[in-house]
Amino acid sequence: MMRADLPGLTAFIAIAEHRSFSAAARVLGVSSSALSHSMRNLEARLEMRLFNRTTRSVSLTEAGEQLLSGVRPLMNDLANVVNEVTSARITPSGSIRISASESSIRPLIRHVVPGFVERYPNIHIEFVVDSKLQDIVGDGFDAGIRLFDDVPRDMIAIRFGPDVRFNAVASPDYLERHPAPRVPQDLKAHRCIRFRFTSGGLLRWDFKQAAQSISLDAEGQITLDNINLMVEAALAGVGIAWVPETVIAEHVRDGRLIDLLPQWNPSYPGLCLYYPANRHPPIALRLFAEAVREWAGQAQ
Repeated sequence: MMRADLPGLTAFIAIAEHRSFSAAARVLGVSSSALSHSMRNLEARLEMRLFNRTTRSVSLTEAGEQLLSGVRPLMNDLANVVNEVTSARITPSGSIRISASESSIRPLIRHVVPGFVERYPNIHIEFVVDSKLQDIVGDGFDAGIRLFDDVPRDMIAIRFGPDVRFNAVASPDYLERHPAPRVPQDLKAHRCIRFRFTSGGLLRWDFKQAAQSISLDAEGQITLDNINLMVEAALAGVGIAWVPETVIAEHVRDGRLIDLLPQWNPSYPGLCLYYPANRHPPIALRLFAEAVREWAGQAQ
């Protein structure tokens, strides 16, 4: 027997996302007291406490976390179905929330987004820049962008752009003070600019030449969580950076950075827009995915 109604679950999700009864009340257009009353009724019907409340904070209980992770995708699916039905007779609308790294968003901003927003003025796209390998369903995203090898196999993946090649680069100024490495093992004696994911892990430097592979935990005084800042640090002579070729190609061409181990640079299958295969995609996401697929096909 159903113990929770849609308004109650909608209110629950709003409070959970804002971590505030007053903020959720403003978004929903109701009073804080009415929202508190609604939550007390919901907790009574479910016979469990969903929130820990103090005078200064609101947090989810373990039961509340479990309910949120299960209910939010279902509510999103319901809203998407309704939007798709109504969009059959009106201009397509809706919102798309996409998790991606800064560098992976750039080609879409340049080649896909301008035409898409012109064609669909009522569709809103939110890109959330994050180096963490997000659980896009659990974290409330509609889609994500990753290298193909990192996309979970139960997702629909749309490849775009060329294969991604990583390079170890340093400035001429740095190389005047430090002898250039001849093989990857020489990097152990160098100042390496390290990259840390939002999840806390450090990026390993994986080199490959023919059938030989070498993986290193780079050592260095500087650790960053932004690829563009790593390039800036390399340009400033701080050390050697391990970054995608696309972000340093111009600097290498103009001599501001030197590609140190070109014969060892590995290549990976390119970027993908991906989203769950087992859920009903909102029309806004489906249209955006079609735009990415069309551009990727033309770029080949």
